[in-house]
Amino acid sequence: MAEASTLVAPDVAERVLARLLAHGGELGELFCEERRSLALVRDDRRLERPQLGSERGACLRIVRDGATFYGYTDSVSEGELLALAASLASAARAGARTPAPLTAPRQRRLHDVAVPPTAVSIAEKADLVARVDEAARAQGVAVVQVRAGYAESTRRVAIFNSDGVSACDERTRVRLTCQAVARRDGRTESGVETRGGCAGFELVADATDVGERAAQKALALLDAVDAPTGEMPVVVGNGFGGVLLHEAVGHGLEADAVQKGASVYAGLLGKRVAPPFVTAYDDGALAGAWGSDGCDDEGTATQRTTIIAEGELVGYLYDLVRAREANAAPTGNGRRESYRHPPLPRMTNTYFAPGDASPEDLIAGVRRGLYAVSFGGGQVEPATGDFVFGVSEGYLIENGRVTAPVRGATLVGNCLRALAAIDGIADDLEIATGFCGKGGQSVPAGVGQPHVRLRSITVGGTRA
Repeated sequence: MAEASTLVAPDVAERVLARLLAHGGELGELFCEERRSLALVRDDRRLERPQLGSERGACLRIVRDGATFYGYTDSVSEGELLALAASLASAARAGARTPAPLTAPRQRRLHDVAVPPTAVSIAEKADLVARVDEAARAQGVAVVQVRAGYAESTRRVAIFNSDGVSACDERTRVRLTCQAVARRDGRTESGVETRGGCAGFELVADATDVGERAAQKALALLDAVDAPTGEMPVVVGNGFGGVLLHEAVGHGLEADAVQKGASVYAGLLGKRVAPPFVTAYDDGALAGAWGSDGCDDEGTATQRTTIIAEGELVGYLYDLVRAREANAAPTGNGRRESYRHPPLPRMTNTYFAPGDASPEDLIAGVRRGLYAVSFGGGQVEPATGDFVFGVSEGYLIENGRVTAPVRGATLVGNCLRALAAIDGIADDLEIATGFCGKGGQSVPAGVGQPHVRLRSITVGGTRA
């Protein structure tokens, strides 16, 4: 890690923290942010007006006796920050606390950015979405509508707190998306594909296959049959198949849910929850991955946290506050949407470790089942672990072969039973791009896994 410049000078941050804790508190924090974003959308061969955005601001937080006092300002000037600090300090009403001296600001660079997005013209980005659009349409005359989009964001953050933490991070993300609609004989279907990560424009510059893949999904669904119903083996795809792990397992391991007793995983540390060959991680330091950062939004260095080791539940995901309550170390999972939001324990990139099998091996071992490539949403009750997921792209497996595409499939089950039913993991780990909502906030989250086979799970469909 190297020393780096921050949005607020360290001596200013020290004065603000001293004012913030003038009436006490176990933790005082200053979070500063500067953000720039661009979004381009081409819909039905028409380029919509580019959406440009920029903002700069800061927030302050006091934690005292389990309560949080929080406020923000659309400024990083010393005067505004001191005024906000005084206002929040008056709510604490306890003895003053002297913050620890700040360490030198540190920054860890995880990601290579070969071509900064800001160095590429809007015209070149518009040409990219046009090429994605045309690549989708070239897949067949049944493709009747295409919506292609490009988005980028560059974000600088700086975090200081009363324990002496001084950290900063620069975050660049790019993402290319395509939704294609196909129609034939009165039937309409759609397919979606994305590519993104913590990288520069080089990641998506030639990614016209995003359009091809979206259109191919839509075209395949035109020939889909009704999904089967009943208990059967299911092979879950890599990449976006990881939505199942993210929702059914990951949220239940976030420390706020565990400490409130609102998670089915509460009290299960050290207990076996999956077969011995299953290991899973949350890794906010995975280079280039969509959910990665150099530090979290509380200044804690991100890391790879093992959550399941050889079938045993071994870890929860902590921010600073919940880690203190549990007398545990923070895991770098304190994340927030922007300076207008308080941090919460959130996943980063959550995935099963690769196994030894190939996807073909997993499929070959199924006589009659479902291949669930990706999911289109669902519901999970964290306290019980019960879930329902809609399958957005799925296929029948018959006699060890992938056959007809299906429509209307859902997976219905319980996360603990689903984990116990895993009987094979492939070697093809892929992390896809998603956005995770919680507490009214949305943050980038990497969803992914290798192909995973479940011995048996309930499939809801329309065909017996």
